[in-house]
This record gives sequence, structure tokens and C-alpha cells, in this order.
Amino acid sequence: MVVRFQRLGMSRVLIVVDALVEEAEKLVGASPTTARIVDALKDAIARHSPAPVTVEVITSTDLADALLLPRQERNWTAEDIIWCPLTLDLPNTLQFPARNIFQACSHVTSLRQRVQQLGYATVSGGQRLGDLYLPVVLTAKGPLYGEVISEGEATSGYQQPLDLPDNQRQPLYHLAYQLLQSLSALPAVYLLQFGYNEQNFVFDRLWPFPGVPAIASIGIQEPDLFTCHWHGLTGQPILDLTIIPKDDKWSH
Repeated sequence: MVVRFQRLGMSRVLIVVDALVEEAEKLVGASPTTARIVDALKDAIARHSPAPVTVEVITSTDLADALLLPRQERNWTAEDIIWCPLTLDLPNTLQFPARNIFQACSHVTSLRQRVQQLGYATVSGGQRLGDLYLPVVLTAKGPLYGEVISEGEATSGYQQPLDLPDNQRQPLYHLAYQLLQSLSALPAVYLLQFGYNEQNFVFDRLWPFPGVPAIASIGIQEPDLFTCHWHGLTGQPILDLTIIPKDDKWSH
């Protein structure tokens, strides 16, 4: 289910985060990277909303409290709400279209078992091999695969693109397609986190939203992953993903 603007008047966008939020919507106690992904999503919403929307940032803790003690003036199940969680830490009682896939992604062990059943290797034990991310932009017509994002040494030091040969790309695409299909995933941006054990890739986990690594796509990929996510949630088409030529980046 996506919210289509032609059926709406004013829509409410609720961004759910792991942070403290002041009344002025300034993030407090959050890492700078959390603030950056919220700002990036807000920017995408502002630039790509063909109808009026209001945007509210709420923590998962505050949301859980609000669901326990509902107020008459706040209807958390209204059809005009567009849910944009940027965390897997969501209240179990929250009902929203992508609830099932968020729950599946939060149960990492079960998700890895599902991937193993599909015939792919996964991270196990104390391994930490998942320092690469395949962006998957799932549209109503099928998936679009972005260039791989790599994790550097510095905090939030993510880079795109990482050039992988075709014989390494294709198995990743096949896994992403099978996994999202098995989860009945809805249109949105997904980050498939993986790594390599010698020459073979191993699955780590799946993120059902553009997390911190997606920052690397800003000014590099057109449209960036935050714009893609917003388009997916609202049923707006995405025709292609392209890497902006270096000579053109100064104009963005």
C-alpha cells in the first residue's frame, strides 16, 4: 500500500527516529549522521511532493507512549499518514503498511536463516564482514539496483560507487530480488548489507530504509536514495538510477 497524492488533501508524514526531539524539531542526543539522514529525507519530501504535506519527527519511545495512551486529536491509524521510519526499533503495536518487513529485518537471525534457505552464505558467529551495501530501489514495476556503497575507516565515511565486476554483481541482484519477493516487500529503498569471505559474498542484514550509508548517494546518484525512498512510499515513478558524471557534480 502506498499513499497516492491524487486521493489526498493534506498528508501527514511521520519520520520515526532513535533520538530525542525538541518541540522545534531539532534533534538532540542524536549522532550528526542521524540528523543528516533526517534532513536529507525532509529535503526530498520538500522537493518532490506534488501536494501539501506536513512533516513531523518523532522518537520510537515517544511513539510507543502515544500508542499506549492515545489522545482523541491524534489518530495514528489515519489513512493520510505516510510513515517514514528510519529505525527498526518500532513499537510492536504500530500498524502501518511496511510493518511486516520491518519486523522481519529486525529479527536478524531469522532473516539470515531465510537467506540460507535461498542458498546463500550469511555472516555467522563473531564475523564482521558486512561493510558493503547494495541499494535496491523497489518500484511497482520491479527493482532498480544502485551502485554498491562501501564503508570507510572514518565515521560515516561511506563512498559510492564501488565498482564490482559483473560476475560479483549478478549474485547480489539475484539474492536481493529473491529476498524482497519472499518478504512481499513494498516499494521503498532497501540496503542489502554484505561482505566477502575470500571470494564469496556473505549476507549480513537488510535495512528497509535509507540509513546512514545512503548519505553517500547525495550528489553522486540521481535521484539520490532519499528521493527514491520518498518516491517509493508515495507511488511516484522512478525510471532509472544514474551516477552523475564528475564534471556535472559542481552544478548539483
